[in-house]
Amino acid sequence: MEKVIVICGPTASGKTALSIKLAKKINGEIISCDSMQIYKEMNIGTAKPTKEEMQNIKHYLIDFVSPEERYSVADYKKDAKKAIKEVTTQKKVPIIVGGTGLYIDSLIYEIEYPNIEFDEKYREELEKKAEKDGLEKLYNEAMKIDKLATEKISPNDKKRILRILEIYHATGKTKTQQEIESRKKVPEYDYYVYTLNWDREILYERINKRVDLMLEEGLIEEVKNILKKHKKFPTAMQGLGYKEVVEYLDEKTSKEEMIEKIKMETRRYAKRQMTWFRKNKQTIILEGQDNIETNIKKILETSKIYEFNRNN
Repeated sequence: MEKVIVICGPTASGKTALSIKLAKKINGEIISCDSMQIYKEMNIGTAKPTKEEMQNIKHYLIDFVSPEERYSVADYKKDAKKAIKEVTTQKKVPIIVGGTGLYIDSLIYEIEYPNIEFDEKYREELEKKAEKDGLEKLYNEAMKIDKLATEKISPNDKKRILRILEIYHATGKTKTQQEIESRKKVPEYDYYVYTLNWDREILYERINKRVDLMLEEGLIEEVKNILKKHKKFPTAMQGLGYKEVVEYLDEKTSKEEMIEKIKMETRRYAKRQMTWFRKNKQTIILEGQDNIETNIKKILETSKIYEFNRNN
């Protein structure tokens, strides 16, 4: 069974730098596992690696979906499997890198997400409810339907709240039920899963600095350009940083409130990511405060990746 390295962790934890150095060392290629970096034109707010940062390491599943398109976990799993096959066929090591827990779990646990027919009318009803009564009401509805899935998300995560309600509306089953029923296949690859762990206060400081840098680099201008070019955003504009800028542009918040809200929501998201990745029993913890070489050494020792390369 071919080996696949998975590097996950919260936002701003240093996944990109670690994965690129590792890829150079083990003849690897990187497959992104980020639900926002898939979108074209959304570069600053998603912290998409630049060409310089990629250092000639091939990256898959970045920058290939229009902000107007829907893209599901099932789509990701299919595309990621295709990318893994392409990398292993070249006798290279696939390195899955990202912070989207659902995407990672879909691969390492072989979760089959059914293709649910999207009900445009029901989505419009939910959007109107959110606008009229507030998102909290929909969050409470989702909590009554599927407490387990709802507790894992933020009360401000509109995209995932609507998804829980839509799945139940379309199938009569909860998202949690579907996930339990779908974990029947044996994984196709030997996944070695690593997560970057940070002292919370240090991580939060890194997040605050990253948000300041995104704004300096032109996040507001990026959002303005996307809004001008595209008519609708089924998922893209629900991304962290983007929805807050849209609220600011709609004059619902001040610039200072927008900045503080982006930082606060990103810190909350990072906290949920850390909880999510630690729950996976097979996850090996890497300390973010350690230098990259130390963490690469730990990855090589635990995965025995050099043996894998020599034998193939």
